[in-house]
Amino acid sequence: MTHDHDLVLRPTEAQISTALNPPPGRIGGDLVVETLAGLGATTVFGLPGQHALGMFDALRRSALRHVGLRVENNAGFAADAYGRMTGEAAPLLLSTGPGALTSLAALQEAAAASAPVLAISSQVPTAGLGGGRHGYLHELPDQTASFRGVVKSVHTVRTQSQIPSAIAAAWKSALTAPHGPVWVEIPQDVLLAPTTLPVVTAPDATPEDLVPRPELTAVAAHLLSRAERPAIIAGGGVVRSDASGKLKALAERLDAPVVTTFGGKGAFPWNHPLSLQSWLEDRHTTDFLEDADVLLVVGSGLGELSSNYHTFKPRGRVIQIEADLGKLESNHPALGIHADARLALQALLETVEERTDESAPERVRDLLSRVSQRIAAQELTLEQDVLAAVRRALPADSPSFWDMTILAYWAWSAFDPRGANTMHSAQGAGGLGYGFPAALGAAAADPTCPVLAVSGDGGALYSIAELATARQYDLPVTWLIVDDGGYGILREYMTDAFGQATATELTRPDYVALAESFGVPGVRTTAESLEADLAKALTSPGPSVVVLPAVLRMFAPTHLG
Repeated sequence: MTHDHDLVLRPTEAQISTALNPPPGRIGGDLVVETLAGLGATTVFGLPGQHALGMFDALRRSALRHVGLRVENNAGFAADAYGRMTGEAAPLLLSTGPGALTSLAALQEAAAASAPVLAISSQVPTAGLGGGRHGYLHELPDQTASFRGVVKSVHTVRTQSQIPSAIAAAWKSALTAPHGPVWVEIPQDVLLAPTTLPVVTAPDATPEDLVPRPELTAVAAHLLSRAERPAIIAGGGVVRSDASGKLKALAERLDAPVVTTFGGKGAFPWNHPLSLQSWLEDRHTTDFLEDADVLLVVGSGLGELSSNYHTFKPRGRVIQIEADLGKLESNHPALGIHADARLALQALLETVEERTDESAPERVRDLLSRVSQRIAAQELTLEQDVLAAVRRALPADSPSFWDMTILAYWAWSAFDPRGANTMHSAQGAGGLGYGFPAALGAAAADPTCPVLAVSGDGGALYSIAELATARQYDLPVTWLIVDDGGYGILREYMTDAFGQATATELTRPDYVALAESFGVPGVRTTAESLEADLAKALTSPGPSVVVLPAVLRMFAPTHLG
């Protein structure tokens, strides 16, 4: 009997000849870029450093496109967005010590948002591994220890023959649900040494499917089919697994209202009769979800932001579909189904019985009306007008990337993303500086589509250097900077908590003049001219900056009572 795993493809004579006669002048770094190309990568992010030069020299002999940002953390944000937009593992090339460590905040965001980033870092020479014996520049006693608590998996290389398999294993890990960042490190001498190994061709790194257990989906289908008031919470896992179509089909079959988390923006059509939109920081929404007798949670761990700051207390039966095993039932008892959202939703579609509830759309309309009345009573016209202007100016198919800023907090709840995988923010880990470099990564993924980045002036100062990147690669990113004179949301938090704010006021540059000094067109706008100025910038080729001086306020939270 012959088993599939016993079959070995026999190389052709041409392949044998090529393998026996590799091109001259190759080094360990070539094995890195050859493996990436063989896995299907076309673009790499990152910036060189002393120990990593072997990888960057090899790029010269490769067809891979290198997008070089100015700060490692920003390069990580760009790779994160590239991974989110393409569904591919985004290679991020880093150097040892300070360069590697500077990427940590970006990798934390990628981990929280399940973005597939393949970080490949250099290390000190193998003779110096193990701690401080040689005093190499950039040396850490245990570099991987700094990343193990952040990334999904760590892969160490100590010889050239280990490079292809280690990178392939990391690639597979990054793209197996739940997606996430992974870490590979290779010593400097291994990258620089000449190699006689054959050119790497097509390593196998097919991600594993995370299939739901059929007895669990059978119980879930039974509960949903017989529910009186089913509801659905759709998280980022629906977007990452490209399952928004299956979610819509299931919701319609069950007549179940759907709310999306801030990470799941776009997972369900905003204006659908069953759409509760994404007003999670609203007690009316929380009450509605608590009243569901069967609540299906797909691709969300029901963390702080998705549970109205842990005030959400479901009274009905909870079914949770989650690819991250550590998040399964971590916040609420549930029928936990460890699975990829797409595969689990497909299983439910095949087994659930259709139910009809003509009252569901009316209950949705009533809830949204109450939310609207609550916001209208707070006299926040400027904030709503600004967000509406952004929506009108942004083409329907253009992605947007939002920093941690007041307008982004509004957008989490009130912005119609007009499609899955189009609106992204740093709400996974909550670090500043995400918006603009992430938008650059999305533009690198598809330079034919304009991209919007939104920052406050505080977050913008984290990313100013990347105006040079935007200009160098002529990336079609329009950067909206809302300038309120400091860390606006922290000013508001501190004033509410302590009566006054400390350390929140900032001296800022003239952002328009600064953008123009990089060769990037800039314009200062007003709330009244924002739509026209944004629309013009988004339809103009290359990068641009639009600055809106405005002090925005948050709507009052309702998670406290």
